[in-house]
Amino acid sequence: MAFLKVLLLLGLGVSVNSAVSLQKRIIGGHDCADTERRYHVRLRRINGEIITVCGGSLIHPQWILTAADCWESSPGINEVIVKVHPRANEENTHIIRQDPEVYVDQGQKHNIMLLKLPRPVTDVPLARLPDCSKRPKVGDIVQLGGEGITTIGPNNRRLHIGFAAKHLQCVDMKVVQVSQFRPRDGYIFRTAEPNTDACYSDIGGAVVFNGMIYGVITVDRSHFACKKPVSVIDVCEYIGWIKTKTRAK
Repeated sequence: MAFLKVLLLLGLGVSVNSAVSLQKRIIGGHDCADTERRYHVRLRRINGEIITVCGGSLIHPQWILTAADCWESSPGINEVIVKVHPRANEENTHIIRQDPEVYVDQGQKHNIMLLKLPRPVTDVPLARLPDCSKRPKVGDIVQLGGEGITTIGPNNRRLHIGFAAKHLQCVDMKVVQVSQFRPRDGYIFRTAEPNTDACYSDIGGAVVFNGMIYGVITVDRSHFACKKPVSVIDVCEYIGWIKTKTRAK
């Protein structure tokens, strides 16, 4: 998710007779090393002719950390696909039938979610949870990751058709704003770098600092790429809840 070393686009929306919807992507990235982000998973929802895709991270043999925006409880099939990176791995699909764990505070849902797999995954390295005594500060470099389409239109306009990247993409960005509360999402920090971006279905992918997950990608809606900083769910604000639900270390 190189996203041509120029563009990195993640998350797809596909219809049976359509090309790929490009309302979601990371831009300005490079091929992730085959030895990193092995924990990256693809979340796929199938509802009739429509397929939508998000990212997520395996943080425990049976638990995925992602964004609540990646789940719909209406009729359809929700799948988690592991071993998507490196692409040579044999993918392994899990159908999710159990409702997710979504963080709720005083009746308000935050945009962070845990999905429990029906069976453990024992042959994939797990993502490392953060050391919250050493959170990234303004100016620190973090890495975002995802997979998807590799082109944008004139004037950075988001396209509706294109081709998925053949390799998971990574992109480095600076932290430009530390954690704050936003009613729609919960606690977020923001990242930015010239000519880079993350878009709608990049949602759920990991934001990594010092080899640990400190954030989950969520984004603001825009018809154009590279106009706003990327919004990131601050995992440290939810670390107690995550560990209690999953017993992850």
